[in-house]
Amino acid sequence: MMRQPLAGWIGAVLFLAAPAWDQDAGAIAGKWLLKSQQVNGRDVQARPLTLRITPTGDVLEFAYSVTVDRRQEVSLRFAARLGGSAADVTNSGGVKIGTAKVTRGGPGQYLVMLEGPRRPTSSGKMTVSKDGKTLTSEADAIAPGGDKLHTVQIFERQ
Repeated sequence: MMRQPLAGWIGAVLFLAAPAWDQDAGAIAGKWLLKSQQVNGRDVQARPLTLRITPTGDVLEFAYSVTVDRRQEVSLRFAARLGGSAADVTNSGGVKIGTAKVTRGGPGQYLVMLEGPRRPTSSGKMTVSKDGKTLTSEADAIAPGGDKLHTVQIFERQ
């Protein structure tokens, strides 16, 4: 069974992006609520997770938050440019825990890589549905011990 922090890190991989402001940036921007999650083809129960993607100039900020004691608390945050330059990933305490790189994968799609010390390197893609209501994140990582993980998360726009 996968521990929650690893699932969160892999999930974050899936939701990274940072375009120079363009039409797709508008499509991906907003508040997204996790509806389902699978790891290696099996449904995995996850704490409620909200992803907020906010454009600022040519940067997209990604903030993942969970509910703690009935309050939303940001658990992971990064702001990246779409060109693939490294951006710091920070935890809820503002401590750097790794880097994120985001590039364009095609219309409505972003390719993301997350890496950091003592964390599995994860690469994946994040795709906005044509109707703009669903965000699908897929990521692959190798966990400590060599286990391969494929994670699929489905978010709905709020």
